[in-house]
Order: sequence, then C-alpha cells, then structure tokens
Amino acid sequence: MNIELTVVMPCLNEAETLAICIKKAQAFFTAENIAGEIIIADNGSTDGSIQIAEQLQAQVVHVKEKGYGSALKGGIETANGTYIIMADADNSYDFSTLLPFIVQLRAGYDLVVGNRFKGGIKTGAMPFLHKYLGNPVLSFIGKLFYKIEIGDFHCGLRGFTKAAFLKMDLKTSGMEFASEMIVKAKLKKLKITEVPTILHPDGRSRKPHLNTWSDGWRHLRFLSLYSPNWLFLYPALVLMIIGIVSSTLLIIHPIQIKNVVLDVHTLLYTSSFVLIGFQFLVFYCLTKIYAVENDLLPKSNRYDKLFKYINLERGLVLGVLILIIGCILSYYGVFIWKSKDFGNLNPTNTLRIVIPAVFTILLGIQVILFSLFFSILGLKNNK
Repeated sequence: MNIELTVVMPCLNEAETLAICIKKAQAFFTAENIAGEIIIADNGSTDGSIQIAEQLQAQVVHVKEKGYGSALKGGIETANGTYIIMADADNSYDFSTLLPFIVQLRAGYDLVVGNRFKGGIKTGAMPFLHKYLGNPVLSFIGKLFYKIEIGDFHCGLRGFTKAAFLKMDLKTSGMEFASEMIVKAKLKKLKITEVPTILHPDGRSRKPHLNTWSDGWRHLRFLSLYSPNWLFLYPALVLMIIGIVSSTLLIIHPIQIKNVVLDVHTLLYTSSFVLIGFQFLVFYCLTKIYAVENDLLPKSNRYDKLFKYINLERGLVLGVLILIIGCILSYYGVFIWKSKDFGNLNPTNTLRIVIPAVFTILLGIQVILFSLFFSILGLKNNK
C-alpha cells in the first residue's frame, strides 16, 4: 500500500502525552481515509515512551545525535509518505485536525506552516515572553530578511512533501531547525503557505525542553548568518556613506552645530567608519562565497557577476591608486613640516592632511590584500 502521509513526532521522555497524540493521528487517518504511518523519532527516552509507541504500532526510529532538529531529520529520512507532517508529542497540537495541511499539500504547496497567532493560543499554552516578544520579533526579522510572508516562523506543526525536504538539505540540529526549514524553502524557491493552527497547553508535568534565551539566540543567529546582506552588506554601506560624506566635509573645514565644533578629532573617527565599513564589505563577500560554495545558499546570477567585476587586476590597480594618493598626501605633509624647519606645527591644519594620508594608505593596502585573497577563492569560478 502506498503511504500518502507520514506523521513524525520527535520524542524525548513524552510518556505522559505520547499515547494520546498517536491515537489522535490514527483516528485522523481513519476518519479521512488516508493511508498513513506514524514515526516516533526517539532521542533517548528512558521513561517508557518507546514501549508506548511500539504497543500502539507506531514505528520507532532511534536517533543518537541529540537535538530537536536531529530527531526530526532522523524520523523524516525514514518516512515513506509522499507528504510529511511534523509536530511535538506533548499534545499541544491536535493531530485530529490535520486536514487543512493535507488540503494545501494536495493543492501543490511544498511547505505548509501552522500559524498559532491566526488560529488561537489557549490560555497558558505559550509563555508571555514567547508570545509577545520572542516569536513576533524573530518572525518579523525572518520576514524582513528573506521576504517570506509567514507570520509564525516557529510553529512546530507543519507539513511538507518528502521531495521538498530532500531539496531543502537541512543542516541544523537544534531548535533553529524550524527557522532553517522556512528559510531554505524560500531560497530553494519552493511554494510556501500557512494555515491557522490552535496551540493548546501541553500535557506534560515537567518543564519543556525549549530554553527561552539560548534557543531564541540560536534562531536569531541562524537568521542573521544566512542573510549576509543584513549582517554585513547593509551595515557596510551605511558606515561607508556616513564616513565618506562626513570626512569630506571635515577635511574642507570644521563643522559647528550650535556650541559644538567638530574638527580633526572627529575626522579621525569618521575616517575609521569607512575602514570599518570596508571590513564589513570584505566579510560580506567572503561569507557569500563560503555559503554558496558549501551549498548553504543557492548560487544566483549576481554571485557569478561578483567574480566578473571583482578580479585581481582591477583590485590591484584600485589598491595601488589609493596607495599612491596616500603617499602623495604624506609627502605633502612632510613638505609642510619641512617648510617650518621641522618644528612645531598647527595640529588643526596638518591633521587634515595626515589623517587622509594614513587612511588612504591603510585602505589601499586592504584593497590589495583583499584582491589577492579574493582571486584565490575565485580560481574555481574562472575555469
């Protein structure tokens, strides 16, 4: 018999609620006449959860590597269903109400995510910080960074096709697995939608495995690292634009804002903005290359153009030109000093020459070094 739907439940000591979850899923199969199977991805239970699952004729997959993501991957990889629905085994989600997910999957969607904010969150089902800070903020960041119209990035109830799961090639082992699934689905251009889902208070007497701060940080870290534009490129552009504009104005003359005078001391900081911004730009390029070459991010047309327009020869020419400007400014500064018989100088005047001289020398050397390293990374692309 061909299996249409596999329900996967990660399990780590869920004896209190596992049986009711399995029975609800089995009842759903019968009510909707669906050929289905239930896989319990056990992550080292010692409370009798394994025996409960076996007694109810659910398939138990033993996953040695610890973590929410590891357990789910272990269970999903053994699934025989065309469609897969995953959810926690703590009875916080009702396995008898999976039809909206099946409808959307049958309609051609690759990933269907539950939205607890649309479906309803029962009293006591979600901690205050998760409901009003963690989930809304992280979901907003996910929507902003990746342009995904999903309102609940961390809903544990979601369905997807087995083919889509293989395309996503998920890597993470912890709670950030939920974020990675949505991000990878978007990057792989899979069809994504969401359905309202009700979240109930879980039926466990112990504390949940989820750790508010550490797991929240793992989600945020993942969303940031998979979006080099927001992590490196945009800060680079902001710093460099602010630094270049403000430094240019300060080189011409001091800037007075009411009783505050910004002069060469401020110029030292504004010029450093440009250098810091350039470092961000370098890290953007290197992160992009690493992510693409290791299949963490898909290769785009813009990626190929990166090596087309940024090459060793152009980088060396630009770096040398900037370096020459720095040397000329340095010579001019020494010339002014010589005209004063190498005596005391007016710092306000000379630093307007010395700071740009040092800045351009540093920037020129950085451009040259980056061009050399970038060309090494691009050898494979130039074949």
